[in-house]
Amino acid sequence: MGEVRVQARLSNAFDEGLARRGQLAPGAVRFYLADALVDTGAVRCVLPPHVVQRLGLQLVGQRMAEYADGRLEAVGLTEPLSVQVLGREEMETAMVLGDEVILGQTVLEKMDLFVDCLGKCLRPNPAHPDQPVSKVK
Repeated sequence: MGEVRVQARLSNAFDEGLARRGQLAPGAVRFYLADALVDTGAVRCVLPPHVVQRLGLQLVGQRMAEYADGRLEAVGLTEPLSVQVLGREEMETAMVLGDEVILGQTVLEKMDLFVDCLGKCLRPNPAHPDQPVSKVK
């Protein structure tokens, strides 16, 4: 398939809530601009420790991470962050490990984005080009 990367703006969702309520100046919201790897083999998003620290995210627990070689490891799970990609925004938690930002399946599904393997990029769902649509059945 080849590597797909995308520019993502990550921010502290708690800070954003405070800013919406007028309890924090909008310029004080902690954020990080990432050249994120899109990984359709990963279920969750992944943040390296230095990004978690920069965003001021707290850990809310642990989850088991299964690596490609079959190893299992307990890793930290963050409180919610906001992920913005291609003009779409979603709240997500992330596993803390590694050294790069990874966008997994759950956030791609919530943002209604498809991976264009030939173009090596993300694209909005052609059925919903203007905004994400979530199916409810």
